[in-house]
Amino acid sequence: MSSLKSLESEYPIIDSNFHKFCASHAIFTVEDFLLNDVYVLVAFAECQSNSKELKQGITQVLSIIDSLHPPWMNGVDLLTDAQRNKQVLSTGCEGLDLLLGGGLHEGQLTELVGPSSSGKTQVCLQAATTIAYKCRASVVFVDTCNSFSSRRIADFVDRLLNPSLKQVEYTLALPCISFHEFISERALVC
Repeated sequence: MSSLKSLESEYPIIDSNFHKFCASHAIFTVEDFLLNDVYVLVAFAECQSNSKELKQGITQVLSIIDSLHPPWMNGVDLLTDAQRNKQVLSTGCEGLDLLLGGGLHEGQLTELVGPSSSGKTQVCLQAATTIAYKCRASVVFVDTCNSFSSRRIADFVDRLLNPSLKQVEYTLALPCISFHEFISERALVC
C-alpha cells in the first residue's frame, strides 16, 4: 500500500501535521489507516487544537480509498448481488450440489476438509471436469501435493462424455449420495 507521505503532494490537507497525528497512532500507510477505527481517530482528532484540519485529512484519505474500489456494500446488498450476478456451478454430484445450495458459487471460496483418503481430491476433480465441460471454460487445478493423475481426470471426462458407462467401472469415481442419506448417516448432537 502507498504511504500517507506519498499523498502529500497531491492532497495539501495531508500535511506534516496530519502525518504526525497518524504516526502517533501507528498509521504510516493507507493500509494502516484502514486497520484503524475511523470513529476513534476522529475522537482523538477532536481533542487536538487543529481538529478541523485533522478531520479534513481523515475525510480526504477516506475519499481516496473510496475512489480506488467499488462502492461498499452491506450484507443484504452482497447477498442480492451474489444471487443476481454470480453463477452457481454444479459439481457434477447432485447430493453435494444440494448441500452447497446449488453447487459452487462463483467468486466464493469453498474449503473442503477431511481426513486423508476421504475424497477431497475426487470432489475437486469431479467439479473441475464438470465445470470445464458444462461452462466450456478453462479450469485451473492447483495440486500442492504433486499427486495429479491425468488418468484420473481422463476417467471423469470419459464418464462425462459417455454417460452410458456405468460408474462402477471407475474405481476412482466419486460416490454421490443424496442429501437424505448424508444426513441420516450422521448423528445430530445437540
